[in-house]
Amino acid sequence: MNDKHPEDFPREPALGDSAHPPSGAWERSVMERLVLEIVAEKRRARRWSIFFRLVFLGLLLAVLGGGYIAEYTSGTSAGAHTALVEINGEISASSVASADNINAALQDAFDDANTKAVILRINSPGGSPVQASQINAEIWRLRARHKHIPIYAVCDEVCASAAYYIAVATDKIYVNPASLVGSIGVLMEGFGVSGLMDKLGVTRRLLTAGAKKGFMDPFSPMPEDQKTYALGMLKQIHMQFIAAVEKGRGKRLKINDDTFSGLVWTGESAVQQGLADGFGDTDSVARDVVHEKTLVDYTRSENVVDRLAKRFGASLGMGAMHEMMQSGGWSLQ
Repeated sequence: MNDKHPEDFPREPALGDSAHPPSGAWERSVMERLVLEIVAEKRRARRWSIFFRLVFLGLLLAVLGGGYIAEYTSGTSAGAHTALVEINGEISASSVASADNINAALQDAFDDANTKAVILRINSPGGSPVQASQINAEIWRLRARHKHIPIYAVCDEVCASAAYYIAVATDKIYVNPASLVGSIGVLMEGFGVSGLMDKLGVTRRLLTAGAKKGFMDPFSPMPEDQKTYALGMLKQIHMQFIAAVEKGRGKRLKINDDTFSGLVWTGESAVQQGLADGFGDTDSVARDVVHEKTLVDYTRSENVVDRLAKRFGASLGMGAMHEMMQSGGWSLQ
């Protein structure tokens, strides 16, 4: 017999009982906590995002500022020194070794009242005859304006073609015995695929206004008159190169049948033939020739903005023209 009273049995929690909230209130509480956590996490993420953006902006400003300062103050000096200007890599209008950059650096070097001499350190296989001619002419102009400041070319690994075109404008040329020097010649390079197109059954459709407008088109056969015309242009530029060498080297040059043939010589042979004056590097020339071993670098270098502009669109419009020039242009290399 069950003698338990009704109050001995557990009862269901009453609505609104604080010890046992109803299921709806419990779900609402969980949702509130979840929303608060999400909001807090987003705030933390936003703070870190702002922090990293500020750090990146600071680094970018530091790099840009550093590039700006380096470009415009690297050539300043408080005392007597030997000025240094470097030509590295291909000589072209779009490279660091352009006439604009090199000539501006040379002007800064010569205009500094503390400059005792200028060293033009060259390591280049050549490039544009136009750029080389402009630099050559500027060196002669600066030499005439600053007659008390000599300028010397120091050739590192390679000083050939357009690079040598520039070097001959200096007072003296110093090389390493193993340097590659000279290559006084001009070339026009390209390709022709008209025979291959015939085999593939491909027809070239080239429309021109002007009988010679398709000159040097790689997809068409080269007529003999076009070849003759191209060789004539190369000869003109070659003669300009030869004239620059003869002007710069004068009686020091020992001319033979190979001098202007386009051959390249070691530094040792170059000295023997009068293409160079002696052996030396930047430090030895500054120390033993100039007698001022303190070097100040006036070389212009690309800053970050220039590199980004060239990479991301500033020069994209010249892409096709550059390819055309590469396939059919002339160079001193």
